[in-house]
Amino acid sequence: MEMDGRVAVVTGGTRGVGAGIARAFLAAGAQVVVCARRPPDAPVEADGRKAEFIAVDLRDAAAVGELFAEVGRRYGRLDVLVNNAGGTPYRLLAEGDAARHARVLELNLVVPLTVSLAAYPLLREARGSIVMIGSVSGQRPSPGSAAYGAAKAGLANLASSMAVEWAPEVRVNTLVLGMVRTELSALHYGDEASVAAVAGTVPLGRLAEPADVGEAAVFLASPRAAYVSGASLLLHGGGERPAFLDAANVNKES
Repeated sequence: MEMDGRVAVVTGGTRGVGAGIARAFLAAGAQVVVCARRPPDAPVEADGRKAEFIAVDLRDAAAVGELFAEVGRRYGRLDVLVNNAGGTPYRLLAEGDAARHARVLELNLVVPLTVSLAAYPLLREARGSIVMIGSVSGQRPSPGSAAYGAAKAGLANLASSMAVEWAPEVRVNTLVLGMVRTELSALHYGDEASVAAVAGTVPLGRLAEPADVGEAAVFLASPRAAYVSGASLLLHGGGERPAFLDAANVNKES
């Protein structure tokens, strides 16, 4: 297995996209540590192998430093960091003050920087890899989640700069996600009928599954991507159909 003997840390790896990423690394042979404030409802496992959970508040820089000290003590190395932890509620800009929006920026931009800096010594020693989990929200207007979109735009730039500064010892890439079906899909898209309607707007005809994200993350961290660094890989099923095509009354298919 291509990640056999490697050690991977997945932040926010206890559910949803993060758990899908952790399972993919387990299936590829890696030893996996998942971290979040609260433990998973059920063990994160694949092919009879389980991820180890370590509780940590990723907003606490000292706690993050101790997390990677503990990883070093237990495993003696770190080959892969997946900065997955993040998210946002729906909130229009005028419905929250600057401090509330700043917390979204902190979780989705400052936390990945904090975690990457803490992991860097171990990753450099192993000539490892960082995978940032980005979003199409950072590449287009993001009404209702503007602070999140701004953070994800910054994350992609941070990753590309990090890839230059930390080369050749550490590769850094970004997975730019479109819509993913998780246990929280109803919060973003509504009931099952609405989820199906939203999926119908994707050129490939479905939302991504967490496993799709996991397979792409394993690729970017694996030897198959040994010459890929500073890149942003779009994982959005073909993107979004331009709205003007449906609004225009010419050039329609009969």
